[in-house]
Amino acid sequence: MTRRENSRAQQPMKKLILFTLAATLMTACGNHIPEKFRESDELPVIYPDYTNVTVPINIAPLTFQLDGKADDVVVRFSVGSEEFVYGGEKIQPDADDWKQMAEAAKGKSIKVEVYVEKDDLWTRFKPFDIFISPDSIDPYISYRLISPSYVAYEELTLNQRCLENYDESVIYDNMLCSEATKGQCVNCHNYQQFNPERMQFHARQNLGGTVIAYDGDIRKVNLAGDSVLSAGVYPTWHPWLKLIVYSTNLTAQAFHSVEANKIEVFDTRSDLIAYDLDKNEVRNIENDPDELECFPFWAPDGKWLYYCSAHFEYKDTIDPGQELMMRAEEVKYNLYRKSFNPDTQQFGPRELVFAADTLGKSATLPRISPDGRFLMFTLASYGVFHIWHHDADLWMMDLESEEFRVKSEESARPMTEINSDDTESYHSWSSNGRWVVFSSRRYDGNYTRPFIAHIDSNGKGSKPFELPCEDPDYHRQFLKCYNIPEFMRGPVTIKSWQFANILKQDPQPAKFVSK
Repeated sequence: MTRRENSRAQQPMKKLILFTLAATLMTACGNHIPEKFRESDELPVIYPDYTNVTVPINIAPLTFQLDGKADDVVVRFSVGSEEFVYGGEKIQPDADDWKQMAEAAKGKSIKVEVYVEKDDLWTRFKPFDIFISPDSIDPYISYRLISPSYVAYEELTLNQRCLENYDESVIYDNMLCSEATKGQCVNCHNYQQFNPERMQFHARQNLGGTVIAYDGDIRKVNLAGDSVLSAGVYPTWHPWLKLIVYSTNLTAQAFHSVEANKIEVFDTRSDLIAYDLDKNEVRNIENDPDELECFPFWAPDGKWLYYCSAHFEYKDTIDPGQELMMRAEEVKYNLYRKSFNPDTQQFGPRELVFAADTLGKSATLPRISPDGRFLMFTLASYGVFHIWHHDADLWMMDLESEEFRVKSEESARPMTEINSDDTESYHSWSSNGRWVVFSSRRYDGNYTRPFIAHIDSNGKGSKPFELPCEDPDYHRQFLKCYNIPEFMRGPVTIKSWQFANILKQDPQPAKFVSK
């Protein structure tokens, strides 16, 4: 039985369709809009909170339920003279009905009226709108699903989800190459220009290496060596060259004893490297021992490489990890960029983009919109792994503004229209630059869920909405985090067993070349 069939078996769907306001009411399961009710000037409290959100025209149906007890619930969706009425514990619009509503409301909105019965008294809550943007969204996203338990990380999968419906499939299951005493950890998937045929991900520990798929060719490479700090970690594909830039990281983690943040993940050292797929060559880009470079990202014109870096000088002779953890709040990352010549493949000197440390803050995860205009990043009090920092927020810079040209501190602003009181972290732009998906812990502070927001031509965001699920209560029952959501133009077609077969092979050692 599918999740939809199971849900409907437990709670029969009650549906009423009205083709015009003057049409005769046609009911299913005897449900209808109540004739008598009291009016409330408050919005209904629903989960997920889809009140007054903006969604793409091709998004899957938004399902929701009343966040509280009720004897009955009836919801009317209306667009002009066309109406669809649903009732029951969970409001789950039919896919065909939703598509019909979205097409009719393109560039406008669907009006939603929620009627709730308690103790034989019906209440009509203040209606809200679901705005239907004509800007479509990429049909797929991918992400890791991982438990936030610190010890069960091997039981993870790299999944892909169709945003136009609820279909989800596994790209790779980490347990395929894990053994009782030889665990594996797959992480950091990335695509060239949203192309699912050009992707990469890492495997650490058992059978470790970097898996790269490029137009049907799949290889496993070893980027580590005597002249390289570590294997590649955080990747970014050049927009068209067969060139991937990575940060190399010596990562550690520790637990806080007296702080709201549970855990601290940090780098004791980190550098930047570039890998040439055709030549199978790797070279250092930045490897200053007093700089912690991380999270590279290419500008869409292929002529600038953005990244973050923190200046940190070790003072004592104790273990570097212990010293950095003891001084963790001193670690402040700024945003930088380096020019790049695609013809010679040479990088220029680094250039400061945003001095977060002057604000007493730390900036990470720079991501550039596909038109090259907007830079989105995360900002928190300190450190680099902001997914564990409750104060982490999304910020935006307009790279075409005068403030950016003169490097003013006012060149960046907090995205208050998107941020919550809890963690906002990893984010990714859609291919048309009109949507962002990001990880948020706004509901419970523990589990990251994907949220999507529309970004207009001025860089202003709309109210975010949670990734729609067929069962609206699914995420509250799901005990895994969504990690690194990335947009894709289509699904990955390579099978899990094909990736597993590649991982079981010895990696090709990359040749190190000097600058």
